[in-house]
Amino acid sequence: MPSTTRIRTRRGSLARQLLILQLVVLFALVAAGVAFAYLDSVRATEDRAEDKVIAVAEAVADAPGVLAALSTSEPSSTLQPFAQRVRADTEVDFVTIMDKNGIRYTHPNPELIGQPFIGNIGEAQRGGRVLETYAGSLGPSERVVVPVHDAAGQVVALVSVGITVEAIDAELRERLWPLIGVAVAVLVVGGVGSYLVSARLRRQTRGIAPEELSNLFEYHEAVLHSVREGLLLVGGDGRVVLCNDGARALLEVTDDPVGRELSALDIPEDLVEAFTSGEERTDELHLTEARVLVVSTSPVRSRGKAMGTVVILRDHTELQALTGELTTVRGLAEALKSQAHEAANRLHTVVSLVEIGRPEQAVEFATEELALAQELTDRVVGAVAEPVLAALLLGKAAEASERGVEFTITPDTVMEDADTGVPPRDLVTILGNLIDNGIDAAAGNVGDGGRPGVEVTVRSDAGGLLLRVADTGPGVDDVEDVFRRGWSTKPEDGHGLGLALVGQAVRRHSGTIDVGRAEGAVFTVRLPPKESAR
Repeated sequence: MPSTTRIRTRRGSLARQLLILQLVVLFALVAAGVAFAYLDSVRATEDRAEDKVIAVAEAVADAPGVLAALSTSEPSSTLQPFAQRVRADTEVDFVTIMDKNGIRYTHPNPELIGQPFIGNIGEAQRGGRVLETYAGSLGPSERVVVPVHDAAGQVVALVSVGITVEAIDAELRERLWPLIGVAVAVLVVGGVGSYLVSARLRRQTRGIAPEELSNLFEYHEAVLHSVREGLLLVGGDGRVVLCNDGARALLEVTDDPVGRELSALDIPEDLVEAFTSGEERTDELHLTEARVLVVSTSPVRSRGKAMGTVVILRDHTELQALTGELTTVRGLAEALKSQAHEAANRLHTVVSLVEIGRPEQAVEFATEELALAQELTDRVVGAVAEPVLAALLLGKAAEASERGVEFTITPDTVMEDADTGVPPRDLVTILGNLIDNGIDAAAGNVGDGGRPGVEVTVRSDAGGLLLRVADTGPGVDDVEDVFRRGWSTKPEDGHGLGLALVGQAVRRHSGTIDVGRAEGAVFTVRLPPKESAR
């Protein structure tokens, strides 16, 4: 296949751009999630530390042994071991018990016992509670100071419990590592998923850049709407995947057929079979209600997989009508040629009769042949007002005579009004093909000893136009299929279209056609008057 060159943009293919966008969005979401989780952990850890130091401080302040120890001469000897046990059991960094002026009775560092407490105690001295982050002797810490009340409710001492900021940060770090691990796992899984999506998209779009994909779509739309030929893409399931304006016009489909099954569309069954067979077809003739279509189909495969069938439709209606007219004219020319040859023979006969001294017989012979020919012409022209039909009947009469078939125009043939509402071209199609079929059938059925013949009736009245052609052929048995494309009694290829065109033309003008039997086949066509046809 010919190679194609595509211009790549600097920004890369659609798949690559989508991968980068997905990774950026994924990283931003993970970063935002980690930041939010970290801030939430900080807040939760600080709240937990505050709740813990408040609970421990209030528990120590309410302990009965504390008031008892404060009433002794050496409170530190009792309170220091108690404070250390509480600190170890509750996992806080310090428990400091002091008098109401802030002089320490206990401290994790015994050397600082007896020294003033470093921090704010004013609110606690008034019976309230102080909660703050303050840099004391152990460094910055989250601490609380609560009062110790005696039985009378007076503040007699203070209790401070704290957790250093370093300890809080250590707890945060313990929480941060799992969070980082989860974030990394999300990035890895998301990155791998984005890569797989990008790889699939790259296969589907064949590495095309967005700008190029947009251009291809615009060109695709422009081509579909501009070509006169019908273009149809049918999927393997029998549904229409693509249909351009030309195909919709040729198939006379009003609604958009994309996504619908062919069997649901109002098109002939032989067309549905041709579209879905999966076989390659070249320039096959098919008929719809109003058109003759040339159909070509080609199966489509991509990477070894069947994708459906591409159908090309071309309108052959006008060309087929012109071909029929040309065939008629050619037959008329052949008949005229034969008549010219016959006229030459007759002229030689007349001349010979004169030369041998029989002028009276020569005149009688010449006028007799002239009278017969003129009688047929006068009768046809006088009875049929439509000149095209009159010429057709005269030509077919000459053709039938040449082939040894008796051509008869019935006495009730009369067509006074040439304006029947049916175009002359369609009249030629209907009557010409019926007469041709009758001549062929009669000429091929001479075994019974009788003379083959074709009888034609053309009559117009208030009920419309009647065309009847009877022959002496073998008749028609399969009446239901006689107007189907491809039906023919001839074994050779290339036949079976004439009667199908007749049926199409009759249906187009809302007429009827009957097939009967007398001596042979009798075809009767009735076309409504032009007012009814409209």
